[in-house]
Amino acid sequence: MHSSTARPNMLITVLCAMLSALVVIGFGRLAYGVILPSMRTDLGLSYQQAGMLSTVTALSYVCFVLAGGLAAARWGTKASIIFGMLSVLTGFSGLIWASHFWLLVLWMGLLGFGSAFVFAPMVSLLAAWFPERRGLAIGGMSSGVGISTLLTGMLVPYLLTQFGDQGWRISWGLFALIALLVTVLIALFIRNPPQATPSMSSKLSAEEKQRIYRNPRVLIVACAYGAVGLGYIVQTVFMVSYMVESGHSPAVAGRYVALMGLLSIGASPVWGWLSDYTGRGKALALSLLMVIGAMALPLIDQSLPYFFVHYLLMGISVNGVFSMVQTSATEQVAPRYIPVAFSFATLFFAVGQFLGPAIAGWLIERTGGFVAAFSYTIGVLSVGLVLAVMISRFPDHLAVEDAAR
Repeated sequence: MHSSTARPNMLITVLCAMLSALVVIGFGRLAYGVILPSMRTDLGLSYQQAGMLSTVTALSYVCFVLAGGLAAARWGTKASIIFGMLSVLTGFSGLIWASHFWLLVLWMGLLGFGSAFVFAPMVSLLAAWFPERRGLAIGGMSSGVGISTLLTGMLVPYLLTQFGDQGWRISWGLFALIALLVTVLIALFIRNPPQATPSMSSKLSAEEKQRIYRNPRVLIVACAYGAVGLGYIVQTVFMVSYMVESGHSPAVAGRYVALMGLLSIGASPVWGWLSDYTGRGKALALSLLMVIGAMALPLIDQSLPYFFVHYLLMGISVNGVFSMVQTSATEQVAPRYIPVAFSFATLFFAVGQFLGPAIAGWLIERTGGFVAAFSYTIGVLSVGLVLAVMISRFPDHLAVEDAAR
C-alpha cells in the first residue's frame, strides 16, 4: 500500500470514511438490536444467549482495538482498514447461513474484531490528511452512524415483513453487499498519508509506545473518552425502557429515537467545523454540558415534553461529544503516532461501553428504578466535563514528538 504526498479530495475521502463507519459501527454493532427479535425466534435462542452474542462483539472490539492501531502504524493505515472491512464482510456473510449458536458467536466476534481494524485507523487517516480541518472531517465520518440508524430502522422491518422468518438473514446479506461495495470504494479512493507509509522503520519501539501511553495529555483524553463510553451507553440501552415504564408508548419512543438519529447526521460535521475555530476542548465541554442537561430532564419530570427535549438535545449534541474527543486524541501526538494514540484512547471508550450497561443494570435491579442509573450517568459525564475543561487548556505544541526526527 503506497502513499502519495498529493492530498486526496476531501469530500471523497470523508465519504469513504462515513460509509466505513456506517458499515462497521452502524451495521456491525448497532443493527443487532433491531434484527435480534426475529433472529432469536427463528433460531430458538434464549435471552441469555442473545445477550451473550452482543457481549462477544463488544469484547472482541475491546480486545483488538489497540492491535488495530499498532497494525496501522506497522503496515499502513489503508492495509489495516481493508483487512478490517474484509473481516466484517466475512462476519456478515457467515451470519446469513449460521444456524448454530457457536457459529453465531464466531461471526459476531468477527464483527467486533474487524471494526477494531477499521474505525480508529480511519479516524487517524483523516487527521493525518486534513490536520487543519480534522474536526470537520471526523465529524463528517461520525454522520455515518446516524445514517445507519435511519437505514436500519427503515430497511430491516421492511425486509422482515417481505421475507418473514428469513428476513433477518436477508438483512445480514444486504449488510454484506453494502460492506463489499464500501470496501471496493476504499480500495479505489483511500490513500495512505505520507506519515503512514509502511516500512521496516515504521514499527514503533517499546520506548515510543510507552511515551504515548504514559503521556499525561494522552491519558486525560483517553479518560475523557472512557467517561463518555461509561455514560452515553446507559442512555442508549435503558432510556427507551425508562420512557415506556413511565407510561409512554413504544411507538412514540421509537419516533423520538429516530429524531435523535436524524439530528445527529447534520450535527456531527457542524460540531467539527465549530471546533476547528474555537478549539476541541471548548467544543467538547459545550457538547458534554448539553448531554448532561439532556440526561437530567427525565429525572426532573417523566412527561412526554421532557422526553422529547431530552432526545432533541441528545440528537444535537451527542455526536459532537464523540467527534470532539476523537479529534482531541489525534492532536496530542506526532502524525506517525496517531493510530496508536487514538486506538489507546478508544480502548478506554470500549471498556466503558462494556462496563456501563452492567453497572447501570445493577443499579436498576438494586433500587427498583432508573433514577440511580441515570444519576450515575450524569456523575460520570460530569467527570468527563472536568476533563474537557482540562483539554481546553492544553498548550498548542504536541505532547509526544516524533522520536525519528
